[in-house]
Amino acid sequence: MADAGRASRGPRGITVLGATGSIGVSTLDVVARHPDRYRVRALTAHRDVEGLLAQCRRFRPELAVMADAGQAATLADALAGEGIDTRVAGGPEGLLEAAALPDAELVMAAIVGAAGLAPTLAAVRAGKRVLLANKEALVMSGALFMDEVRRHDAVLLPIDSEHNAVFQAMPAGFRPGRTPEGVRRVLLTASGGPFRDTPVEALARVTPDEACAHPNWDMGRKISVDSATMMNKGLEVIEACWLFGLPAEQVQVVLHPQSVIHSMVDYVDGSVVAQLGNPDMRTPIAHALAWPERIDSGVQPLDLVTVGRLDFEAPDPVRFPCLRLAYEAWAAGGTAPALLNAANEVAVAAFLDGMLDFPGIPGVIEDTLAALPPVTADSLDTVLAADREARERARDLVVARQRRSAS
Repeated sequence: MADAGRASRGPRGITVLGATGSIGVSTLDVVARHPDRYRVRALTAHRDVEGLLAQCRRFRPELAVMADAGQAATLADALAGEGIDTRVAGGPEGLLEAAALPDAELVMAAIVGAAGLAPTLAAVRAGKRVLLANKEALVMSGALFMDEVRRHDAVLLPIDSEHNAVFQAMPAGFRPGRTPEGVRRVLLTASGGPFRDTPVEALARVTPDEACAHPNWDMGRKISVDSATMMNKGLEVIEACWLFGLPAEQVQVVLHPQSVIHSMVDYVDGSVVAQLGNPDMRTPIAHALAWPERIDSGVQPLDLVTVGRLDFEAPDPVRFPCLRLAYEAWAAGGTAPALLNAANEVAVAAFLDGMLDFPGIPGVIEDTLAALPPVTADSLDTVLAADREARERARDLVVARQRRSAS
């Protein structure tokens, strides 16, 4: 009966913010498997004109947006030259328009980093079903973000494999932002990244390409580095506190090298409910797209006999100082998580550009947090001001480290 009702309404419109990134591409792969269910209404990209052009050829959205406004005219000319009538917009205003597009009931929020905050909030304020792959938006503006979800009756569904796993393992009827009954702990699993067993003294010599070579997941370079430092897990702890209404003391990180168990929920009766699957982001994407139904994602079935074993260990705080910094930022409250995220984005970019060594990433973050006391995050303007201030301080710290290493 559910399928018949859905079919009578026709395909549900979807906007993909960050369509040319890894999450965006995986989302469109799942959508393409169900043309009777979904219709792509808007697609956005940062600078990848060719990638967005190819997606417009296939999905024919009504709106395409280049976040880099200077690239919008290039895309518009290319679409016109091929006779594709997709309308093109550019810059922050275009992203906001795409996020709130009336014909799109679903919005995949997959713009990486702080740049995704404003359009994700726009989707929330438009009352959309928001598929949240941009953890930084919630990390930066936590309480403000969840207040907007409630105020505008938006539906928030987590896409990060860990948070999606926790959501699937929560009590029946649970909705993000509430405090679940009977839950003792949330256990977030982490692969440990490519340097889980690398001698700590060798980390100063690792290269960006080595840091981006994740053993289990195919991700963008920034997120891959976050996985290598385990800052991604730190940000996920903060996100989990907001999504699942729990203090950080009830959110524990566990290393699980196989990435088969995506996370677990520990109940007060002693039950531990886990969500398992192959490490493929199409699973959480398909879950959130169809929830509360289930659809084919294209992911191969999990063969536990082939997996053979599941290992677990505690993360090493010496090897992964970013995890400690994230817990400290949550404890400090206010704008501290926004400062943490901004400093991390600057430090990771500097590492990828060869301006900072790998241990310098947590070093710059810690020094930034020490220099900038948090204030109450009472408005979005306050959060964005903290973000800007932290970026400026982190850039100065990167330059200072370069000078010291050159002398």
